[in-house]
Amino acid sequence: MSLKGFWTCRSCGFRAPLSQGYYWRCPRCGSPLHIEFERSWAPRGRGVARYSSMLPVEPLRSLGEGSTPAVARSVGGLKAWFKLEYLNPTGSFKDRGTSLAIALGHSLGFRRVVEDTSGNTGISVAAYSSLYGMEATIVMPAYAPVGKKMLVRALGARVLETPTRGDAAEKVLELASRKGVFYVAHTWNPLYIEGAKTVAFEVYEDGFRGGAIVAPVGSGGLFLGIYRGFLELRELGLIDEIPRMIAVQGVSVAPLYRELYGEEPPKGDSTLADGIMVPRPPRLKELADAVRRTKGCLVLVDNSDIVKALKELLQMGFVVEPTSAAPYAAISKAVEEKCLEKGEEVLIPLTGSGLKTLDTISKHLGQRL
Repeated sequence: MSLKGFWTCRSCGFRAPLSQGYYWRCPRCGSPLHIEFERSWAPRGRGVARYSSMLPVEPLRSLGEGSTPAVARSVGGLKAWFKLEYLNPTGSFKDRGTSLAIALGHSLGFRRVVEDTSGNTGISVAAYSSLYGMEATIVMPAYAPVGKKMLVRALGARVLETPTRGDAAEKVLELASRKGVFYVAHTWNPLYIEGAKTVAFEVYEDGFRGGAIVAPVGSGGLFLGIYRGFLELRELGLIDEIPRMIAVQGVSVAPLYRELYGEEPPKGDSTLADGIMVPRPPRLKELADAVRRTKGCLVLVDNSDIVKALKELLQMGFVVEPTSAAPYAAISKAVEEKCLEKGEEVLIPLTGSGLKTLDTISKHLGQRL
């Protein structure tokens, strides 16, 4: 496999060839890493691999990740492009980044994989580890959705349960310290941002020239990936402007809100959007810069907003999990706050499948399974 470029740290200047080792964060100062390499626009084929000339790692094996549909609907005076990321092989956008991360680990000679997650990433890592014949251990908090834990096991991975999400993060570092173990570290790993760039490339080729992107922010990989994808398209002269980046967080956990506005979010509960409850995203300042540079904004939602949005999305035929409803819940608020204008075209990625959270959906929609 051809591995292009260098691991680079913009904080301390660390630099190392991608082909000579794996670092999930800077070994010198602990900051998030980036990957620097030469890019060219030469799309060929389908899925994530179609954009190999724009990626540092080529996914030599595939489960069919990428090439998800973009469905246009008129919603609240906006032309919304719903990007159906929940139709990726394991039911979430995470497959884009995982396809690159596991390909890298395999090419560097690792045969054992570990990851800490509350759900979708674990399913994705389990599936792609199996694809490459690698042994996976997924560390999950005990309260993670039962259906997601069952899927991880069904895909051949070992599930190691811990009392809390914090305990899972500590346990995975212990496992990762062992020789020959590849720690995916999706919240830090720049390959998840590289994979998410392909969302921007696909909608560009589909004809999207809209003014804004409304996307959820947890660790921020999807948000930054879409932003960087459009940034690279502009650098190549393929577009003139980058769409405004509108971030969506829940009121319960909103570190980007504090970073952008310097104040505490309003009180409330947004625990239904468990996929974006990340209190310390590693690339917080990068996320804030993306919002500011594109003259975007951040919108907060709560559980009542999410339930309402989830019902409407299901009525439109989009079978998504509660976290996926968060950006749709935010669009009316973005219009009220003058961050979106009626008549605009806006991209809304629907990130995860509702088929993995039927118990939660049933509970909050007042229906029995």
